[in-house]
Amino acid sequence: MSFFASSPFGVGFDGFRLMRDADREARHERNLQLARSIKRIDSPPRRPGGSVCSRLLMAISTMTRTASNCDENADSPSAFTIQRLDDFRSLSPDSRDLFDQAEATSFDLGLEWFQLLAATAMPPSTEVCLYRVADATSGHTVAMLPVRQERGEKRLLALANYYTGLFAPLPRSEFAEPALTALFRVLRTQDACPSITLFPMAADQPEFSATARALRQAGWLAFEYFCFGNWFLPVEGRSHAQYFQTLPPRLRNTLQRKSRLFLGMAGGRLEIVAGGDRLEPGIAAYEKLYRARWNKSEPFPDFIPGLIRLHAGKDQLRLGLAYLGEQPVAAQIWLVNDGRASIYKLAYDTNHAHLSVGSLLTNHLMQHVIDVDRVREVDFLIGDEPYKQDWMSHRRERWGIVAYNPRTSSGLAGAANEISRRVAKKALALFRHYFRAASGIIGGRHPR
Repeated sequence: MSFFASSPFGVGFDGFRLMRDADREARHERNLQLARSIKRIDSPPRRPGGSVCSRLLMAISTMTRTASNCDENADSPSAFTIQRLDDFRSLSPDSRDLFDQAEATSFDLGLEWFQLLAATAMPPSTEVCLYRVADATSGHTVAMLPVRQERGEKRLLALANYYTGLFAPLPRSEFAEPALTALFRVLRTQDACPSITLFPMAADQPEFSATARALRQAGWLAFEYFCFGNWFLPVEGRSHAQYFQTLPPRLRNTLQRKSRLFLGMAGGRLEIVAGGDRLEPGIAAYEKLYRARWNKSEPFPDFIPGLIRLHAGKDQLRLGLAYLGEQPVAAQIWLVNDGRASIYKLAYDTNHAHLSVGSLLTNHLMQHVIDVDRVREVDFLIGDEPYKQDWMSHRRERWGIVAYNPRTSSGLAGAANEISRRVAKKALALFRHYFRAASGIIGGRHPR
């Protein structure tokens, strides 16, 4: 601000001159900062390689040399044998054991989950297969990898889609990295698979880093990427009443007020179906609400009914339903497995949103899984929707790994495209940072 605007009187000539000089010095310093910022933006990177293009070419060249070095050892004797299975029914008992062990971690790693997903939630052009890694001496299964590929293509993807909350290769812990390395080496050299994409995986678990290392050791060009956030609640031995007091005051007040209103209405009730005679009406109620909410059926209409029946048969289903009279107004599919309650699907009638029926049903199910099922964790599965933060206390992330085979032209092209996109993304972020800095200096503000 100038002298005249800030102090129109009470300062002599000397005071004016001092303030004028100070103002000039401040403007000069801002201009110097701006010049330095522009110079940093325009100057080439200090790292070896210079431009983005040359860095990209250097990266591809390095990766190709690395893959060639892996190829030199590809024909050495392996401690493992690799087998491709195109039918779940041909699994050996020890292969099934790996799925059973994984299911204790998450319901969507069990054998019956993969069978249901393959049978009801894949396009007709999709082929499903399982890779089995066995100890070459004993013949015992040490790892399984369920994957899929489009007919006529060689690229592999995890046997997973938008219905999947968690995926992982299934190795025995003591064989994890060497067994997966052997598998990925065969897929790269003998099968000439151009790319592998595995998702969504628990980035905070050792299986994730072990899988990435195994891919790279086998000569793949592996990149990690973010899939989605996952909100969850460690119960820590609390009762539902204790948990309820930790909810945001606004949500507690809503639940208390709307519960009295909804349950006081004629026919207003909440129920939880685990199986029995109420199962099929419960499925019909969910499907009706889903169609009303989204004006369409599920993309694979046989999957959700199959999922509900599957987990009802295993005593893991908690199908919450809210009714006004005989009309369903909300439905939620929760699955309880090995001390964890997973909130899988939600649907409600928007015509009754003013009653907060969805929140009432969530709280009703939360009380059941905490006080009756005595779970140690409640998991909201996929997504960072703001409302989940009201119910959950912790967040973790699910990531994926995409790996390219530099031994194939399409794999090498895919890796080049992946690197260029990542370099461009970082360059854009850097440009935005310096642009904001320059804008702040021009406006008289120092960048933070």
